[in-house]
Amino acid sequence: MSVAYKSILLKTLDAASQALNRRVVFRRSAQDSHETIVQALRALERIPLSNAIASALHQLTVSKAHRTVGGARLSQRLILAAGLVKGDGFADEQTAITAAESGGNIVPGWRIVPALAGAVEFGSFTRYPRLGNAGTVVWRNEGTKSTQNRVGLRNPGARAAAIFLGKRRHELPKEYGINIAVSPGVDDVEQQTVDVVEALTFFLDARVHPCWFTLNLSCPNTEDDPQGHQLEAETRQLCGALVERLRARDLEIPLWVKVGPGLAREQYRSLMRIFHEVGVRAVVATNTLARPTPSDDTIHAGVGGGDLFPAALEAVRQLLAEKNRCNYAVDVIACGGILDGASLREYERLGVKAAQYWSALVYRGPFAAAIIESELAAHESKYEAVQRESLA
Repeated sequence: MSVAYKSILLKTLDAASQALNRRVVFRRSAQDSHETIVQALRALERIPLSNAIASALHQLTVSKAHRTVGGARLSQRLILAAGLVKGDGFADEQTAITAAESGGNIVPGWRIVPALAGAVEFGSFTRYPRLGNAGTVVWRNEGTKSTQNRVGLRNPGARAAAIFLGKRRHELPKEYGINIAVSPGVDDVEQQTVDVVEALTFFLDARVHPCWFTLNLSCPNTEDDPQGHQLEAETRQLCGALVERLRARDLEIPLWVKVGPGLAREQYRSLMRIFHEVGVRAVVATNTLARPTPSDDTIHAGVGGGDLFPAALEAVRQLLAEKNRCNYAVDVIACGGILDGASLREYERLGVKAAQYWSALVYRGPFAAAIIESELAAHESKYEAVQRESLA
């Protein structure tokens, strides 16, 4: 498909998504919309041709932009962040394992979302299953194009997820990552280390070998750890243990680490030094920003989208400055408020080669990555044309 026709198609899909949002999605609460989307993913994966249609639409809309970032080879610069394809919550591990072994779809979206969006990060998965938080756990602010959630790391647990994905490993996408989170409420660093190493090992034993693993060091969306602190000794031990396990298996799967926004400059410097020393290949900046919920200012939840953008951009700026200052072999992957070509361009101006998005899925629709990429390409083409005219 020519560039012109692809541009027309993307503009049409963008307009259709905006119309759907106005007439259907935004007339319902964020909670209702989120639950409907998860149900829709589950239903679509039962339709025989849905995956093929999604793949065809992806091929028509996405322009390839091959690059190696954080030790992973990618065919596009935008990755759907963890949070959508993470699976059902369970009260205990045996129930989750039974569900995975019985053939039920405990990770809705595992096939249809990558087919449609391209590169996706699955998870977060914790060592043991979590039911997540009860009640209303998802909000949005349409004025700033922001989202907020305290889902509470709802997931089937790493063992059950590994069983489920392992049974389908030959159908897994070419480009995907797996996000592993530290178990909320576990304060002992030794136990945290055991948990994340066991979680990683479950996937390796099931021969589920993603393009990268991500260790989620900060998750402000649970009641157990609303602040999402990163501590130097804890970070070194956790990251070192995971890198060592991957090397022991002689696997060239890189480890990325996701950090929170709003840390002090010295904290970001310390983290970059640790990542370089232990062999972490990329840092994802950032996770969501802990803020009071709209319904109760005593309860915090993670904010993403437009309201996160300034803090995430500053974190990326500081991390890249430290990388360049010390020549660290750690790539920086942007994440926070990438809603259009202009916001992605701000990160690229700093030197970012790849980025993750999530809130754009809400506000721009399922073709968000392709639409944002096309907006960035259009700006670059316009800039190049102006440069040529100025030199003529």
